[in-house]
Amino acid sequence: MRAAEAAGAQAKARPAPPPDATAAQAAPDAKEGAAALAELFAEAGAPAPLAGRAAARLGPGAAAALRADPWRLLRVPGVAPAQADHFARRLLGEGARPDDPRRGRALVLHLLIEAAREGHTVTPAADVAAALQRIGVPDPRAAVEAALDEAEVLALTEEPEFDEDSVEEADPPEPEETLGPARWALAEEAAAEGLRRLTLTAAPLLDDAAVRELRSGLPEDRSLALTAALRTGVSILRGAPGALERAALEIASAAAGRGVRAAVVAPTDRAAADLARDLPGGEGGGPPVTSLHRLLEPRADASAAPGAVVYGRGEQNPFDLDLVLVTAAAGLDVELCAVLAEACADGTHLVLCAREGDAPPAGPGRPLEDLEASEAVPVVTLDAPPPGDPLGALTAAVRGGELVAVDAPGREVVVVPAADPGEAVHRAVQLVTDSIPRALGIPLEDVQVVTPAAGGETGATALNAALKARLNPGPGKFAGMDPGDRVVVAAPLPQAAVGETGVVLGGGAHGLDVEFPGGMATLSPAEAARLRHGWAVPVALGRGTPRPAVVAVMSGEGLSRPVVATAFGLARRHLSVVQAAGPALARAVRDVAAPARRTRLARLMMG
Repeated sequence: MRAAEAAGAQAKARPAPPPDATAAQAAPDAKEGAAALAELFAEAGAPAPLAGRAAARLGPGAAAALRADPWRLLRVPGVAPAQADHFARRLLGEGARPDDPRRGRALVLHLLIEAAREGHTVTPAADVAAALQRIGVPDPRAAVEAALDEAEVLALTEEPEFDEDSVEEADPPEPEETLGPARWALAEEAAAEGLRRLTLTAAPLLDDAAVRELRSGLPEDRSLALTAALRTGVSILRGAPGALERAALEIASAAAGRGVRAAVVAPTDRAAADLARDLPGGEGGGPPVTSLHRLLEPRADASAAPGAVVYGRGEQNPFDLDLVLVTAAAGLDVELCAVLAEACADGTHLVLCAREGDAPPAGPGRPLEDLEASEAVPVVTLDAPPPGDPLGALTAAVRGGELVAVDAPGREVVVVPAADPGEAVHRAVQLVTDSIPRALGIPLEDVQVVTPAAGGETGATALNAALKARLNPGPGKFAGMDPGDRVVVAAPLPQAAVGETGVVLGGGAHGLDVEFPGGMATLSPAEAARLRHGWAVPVALGRGTPRPAVVAVMSGEGLSRPVVATAFGLARRHLSVVQAAGPALARAVRDVAAPARRTRLARLMMG
């Protein structure tokens, strides 16, 4: 296998997969493409529902792309290698050979994308070769070479860590070769380039006298946070829920009062609207508070690759801001981090705010942790105030590694035991539809169910099926959705950020009409495939958007201290914990950290 030199150190990353050249050739319109794809799937005996996902991933030319290379089916989420092999045999007959270069390169990319779903941006080449052997690729080296020739996979050389205790006479360890999808490898390099640029081009936003005046009377931790924001290009601000967001708003308001163009940025429009109400002086009384999605100005672009979101803000059209404070920054994956950094002009100051102990992002990478590990930027941690209510006491204890019982006379925290998954789902539905609205006066639309994972007997999919049956039964007339269904954005859309929730208004041949917090949007059928039912969401999608009431369904799957802390920290007024995990919940809070991720951003920041 070959190693790519710096793997595109001069290249610019974009937050989208590279266009599928085969799919783009003479792509028919959506209607013709859907008909051709349905015909192809019928011919191959593939499940009809898979056609929608294939169209969303491969675009209107999906049928032509799959006839030319049946193993491209592996690019569709949820398709396993055995299914792609079966599909290829149905189309190619005896021509579907195990050593087909198309099969090899598709399997390499598939393995790397599966690793990316676990958060990794790179994977050791030796691990990829071993996995290829296990799934019946006769020549793993040739398969990797075919993938590299396609330019959707990059080979990267990782230099070993320097060990001061190593014996001088010992042979130095060989550099490790890793492989990564070009999409995330280049995004990681772009993020590092952008963050380094901001640190190098920064100048103080205010003179020393103005900074001293603003710091006067502030506690030491707030003073340090303000100073870092005004004097350094990139800084990290960590703290407890509530205190962190208040500090970000106060820093932005103080800077704006001295003429600094400042903005506070939240993950979703819903979160931004809630945050704006907490501004000193009230909503509309200070610097703008918006979602990152809106700040980046997404726009439709017919030339974009399937699944891509094109933003109006970027290197050629950066933000008109001097200071950007990003809340819930632990949720930034490497692609969004790259886009954010590129959209900041030279000299812009970027403050990444993150709650202590939050779960890593849903997408690949761990930019915040890598940036902190690189020691390239200042990190300020706010002093933890004494918890002022039962919710604060519980979340603080969980972040510290302890699951405790809290006294909650106002029913701010309620634990509901469940003996098995079926009972857990039943209890969750009961809480959402009856107990919380009736006993606490919190309307159903302000209640969000969260769970560690999408799958499983108590996962978001199972919970949504039960909640839909109770709240809005229907045939799923529009791609499984009915008017009145709550939905959540599970993959990027031009109209709404990942994690944004909305309500289906209707649909038809034109697409799906959805009311989001930012307004009504009409989604094409391919775009609608990126929605999921949203009464219940995995923690990864719910993070960053606190709700008045949260029902956290805790089973034995997917538990870790960061996941539990993030789930509990989403509740603003009330938290119901459906406890279906038994002693495993306390063990996870005490002993289970977030799984490690293989990334390169820390090294890139240092190099």
